[in-house]
Amino acid sequence: MTGPTGVGKSAFAVKLAERIGGEIIGADAFQIFSGLPILTAHPGADLMARAPHHLVGTIAPSGHCDAARYAEMARDCIRDIASRGKIPVIVGGTGLYIKALTHGLADLPPTDPQLRIEISGLGASAALDRLREADPNAPAQIDARNPARVRRALEIVLSTGKPLAASRSGWKSDGGGYRGIVLEIEPVELRRRIEKNVDALFERGVVDEVARFPAESLAIGFREIRAFIAGTVSGDDCRSAVFRATWHYAKRQRTWCRHQFAFPTIRPGDDWNPVPS
Repeated sequence: MTGPTGVGKSAFAVKLAERIGGEIIGADAFQIFSGLPILTAHPGADLMARAPHHLVGTIAPSGHCDAARYAEMARDCIRDIASRGKIPVIVGGTGLYIKALTHGLADLPPTDPQLRIEISGLGASAALDRLREADPNAPAQIDARNPARVRRALEIVLSTGKPLAASRSGWKSDGGGYRGIVLEIEPVELRRRIEKNVDALFERGVVDEVARFPAESLAIGFREIRAFIAGTVSGDDCRSAVFRATWHYAKRQRTWCRHQFAFPTIRPGDDWNPVPS
């Protein structure tokens, strides 16, 4: 189950898990880390109590996770859950993680250590400029605000000699064996929910949470809140910036879902029952 941030995936997944005897496996590149439960919208204690959750807050802030590692951990969770007679319910907004699990990652050439050293030495702007030169279409296919993803995309393009899209299209399987759905609501309603969720972040103390966080984070809104803590932006400007970053992220998620998954789209209302009696 996937869909954009703010659509209500966490609550929907718990409702489904309760009905089918399931356990939830997170598929979110930010929620998988511990330390920022408010900013990354970890499921609340009430939801966690209603259904077991896996791969939420699992990795320490200083740790690392990519699509390959996620797929390996998720498969371990699936085997464990199935061995106990339960049904795995995979839910999250990181489409690449879900597709890595369902389709398998394309085979890429071995990493050239010298190339990686060269790319790691590039500043964020220089790496993005070089990626644009090597593959003009690549920046639109990734989160170009994320230096790690820019550098990884550049590494793939330079290693393969092909556009990034060509490497991403080479999945190992057709995704057979997995059934899924995409949750979707009207953009106007999604925008309203995201505005409400951003307000709730600040009411719940996200500024103090980010101030205490011991490392850097790529989580949506982290950079903007750090700027507020440093005194370079006002509180109102910070909120507006967090909203814009979240809204742009949600739009990228919607685009990914439309182009990468053949799952049916569900537009659940408050009274929608995921498993009819």
